[in-house]
Amino acid sequence: MNYKLEINTQDPSSSLVFNMITFESFKINIIERYAGRMNLNPKLIEVFVKVRTLNDQLVKKIDGNSRIRVIGDDLTIYAQLSKDLQSVDISKELKNKLTFEQDYVYFILKLVLNNYELNSALSKST
Repeated sequence: MNYKLEINTQDPSSSLVFNMITFESFKINIIERYAGRMNLNPKLIEVFVKVRTLNDQLVKKIDGNSRIRVIGDDLTIYAQLSKDLQSVDISKELKNKLTFEQDYVYFILKLVLNNYELNSALSKST
C-alpha cells in the first residue's frame, strides 16, 4: 500500500500539530492538541482524525459525523506511536523509522476503517 506521511506541519508556537497521510484515492488529516508549552514537555490532550477526498471534500463517517475523536486506550496508544515516530534519529535508525512509521499509519488506518465506509464515500465524490 503506497502512502505519503507528512509529520508536524505546524507553527512552532502553536499548541496544534497537523499530520497527514495521503493515499492514492483519499487522505487522512490528523489534528493533535497539546497542553503546556510546546518547547517544554507538552502533553497530548486531544486527537482528531478526518478523512478527505483528494479534492478536499470531507468524507462522512458511518454515523454521519465527519471526524473521529481518539479517546481512552486509543489515545494512549496513539501518544506512544507518535512519540516513538518523532524520537527516531533518521540517519542512524532508518529501519526503525520505517517500522515506527508503518505502525503509526496502520493504527490510523484501523481507526478509519472501523468508522468509515470508504468504498461508497469515495465513489460518490468522483
